[in-house]
Amino acid sequence: MKILVCVKQVPDLEGTFRINSQGTGYDDSGVVFRMNAYDEYAVEEAIQIKERLGTVEVTALSVGPPRAEHVVRRALEFGIDHGVHSMVPDGYRLDALQTASLIASYARDRSFDLLLFGIMSEDCERCQTGPMVAALLHMPCATIVAAETISDDRAHVIVERELEGRRRQVLQLPLPAVLTIQSGINRPRYPSLSNKLRARKQPLEPISYSDLSTQPQCEDLVRAYLPPRARAGIFIEGTVEEQAERLVQIIHQKSDVL
Repeated sequence: MKILVCVKQVPDLEGTFRINSQGTGYDDSGVVFRMNAYDEYAVEEAIQIKERLGTVEVTALSVGPPRAEHVVRRALEFGIDHGVHSMVPDGYRLDALQTASLIASYARDRSFDLLLFGIMSEDCERCQTGPMVAALLHMPCATIVAAETISDDRAHVIVERELEGRRRQVLQLPLPAVLTIQSGINRPRYPSLSNKLRARKQPLEPISYSDLSTQPQCEDLVRAYLPPRARAGIFIEGTVEEQAERLVQIIHQKSDVL
């Protein structure tokens, strides 16, 4: 059995962002990047499938600029067998369909039985890439997967999809199939020292985006801007009694509650 896990490099959302000089995005100089947190669950699920079934080969793929090599090696640290980096030039922006078409182009003739994605990326949160890959490859797809089981004959996967109101939908999909993995399906492990040492030295399979077929760009980023600053808060000092009295005064001044 062969599994492909797709991982994305995203900016650490705790960092400070500045709009670039073109006004079309953020300036990534000085920004810290890491693996998309939702993709960690997909990586862990692939490893758990390998541990359950035994004869499973797992490949991690990332589409991105040269710095995205780091997240491929991070996947190797978790225990993934092979790493592939589809490299795009620095500053070259791909929309979701272009990214999906590059992944589909890589996977099309490599006989993967299962393609795993995180439910969404932390930076865009649009949940598009996995379903688009499934459509391009004409594979069945299940999103928001909270549990999965591979059949004994490895011909089907039974999944539970998380729905609103704490409900679950159970589906059986023929393999090959595409799943987008919900956070909480598992607990991503800490990489072992041996895997960390292996990941440092293991060669990755580099593939230029120009060597893969891609769809034309279907969206343009017109403008990026920071949201307006909210009004500054008021810090109330003094004893508890003085703070309470001052708070009542503020509420009275700003509303008709009291």
